Amino acid sequence: MTAALLALCLTAADDKSAAAPVYEMRVYYAAPGKLDALHARFRDHTTKLFEKHGLKNVGYFVPAGENPERKLVYFISAPSRKARDESFKNFIADPAWKTAAAESEKNGRLVDKIESHFLTATDYSPALKVGDSKSGRVFELRAYTTTKGNLPALDARFRDHTVKLFEKHGMTNVVYWHLVPGQKGAEDKLVYLLAHKSQDAAKASFDAFRKDPDWVKARAASEEKAGGSLTEPKGGVLSEFLVPTDYSPLK
Repeated sequence: MTAALLALCLTAADDKSAAAPVYEMRVYYAAPGKLDALHARFRDHTTKLFEKHGLKNVGYFVPAGENPERKLVYFISAPSRKARDESFKNFIADPAWKTAAAESEKNGRLVDKIESHFLTATDYSPALKVGDSKSGRVFELRAYTTTKGNLPALDARFRDHTVKLFEKHGMTNVVYWHLVPGQKGAEDKLVYLLAHKSQDAAKASFDAFRKDPDWVKARAASEEKAGGSLTEPKGGVLSEFLVPTDYSPLK
């Protein structure tokens, strides 16, 4: 490949990356006794102001069952990271937001801590269909940390085998993401959302998936090629069940 052609290919790849939508996963830990007030602020003000300033509301969730950390997990999207930053700056400066924030915090701050991660869809991710929602579903947020250098191998296994086998066993592939480069873990993280009819259905589906001869064969082949597990033995696979809030577009 000539230097000129290589430069052209790299430029095209950069342009494609720059044009891809950026998702942001934000996790809020509400102050004690303030989770309901935080929901009210999102329901009545924040979500509308996000849309006003070009931030698309994707999904808002809380953990299924007990929620001792008072977590709110949500996803928004923008055409690019630059567009997201500009939109968020305008949102923060909006007088309507300042009024809503001040009014809601008359008796103290609503949030103790915020975590933020920027994400881009993988090439094998289905298109995220926010409007194609089915009420009553439970979502599963899964995060994988690969052993060194094995994110491409994990992607290949998902692309060629896992996503199809998930569907075969009754799970809905919602979206698959990588972290935007430059963030901690961007070289070894896969984050994705599945949807299930219930937590019991999720367990049954995964039990059947893990016993499937096609999965056993695919896993063995991928690990033989990599010289071991594709994910870290401790904390390499994390899972959390989430249920959508009443104001979540994705249900």
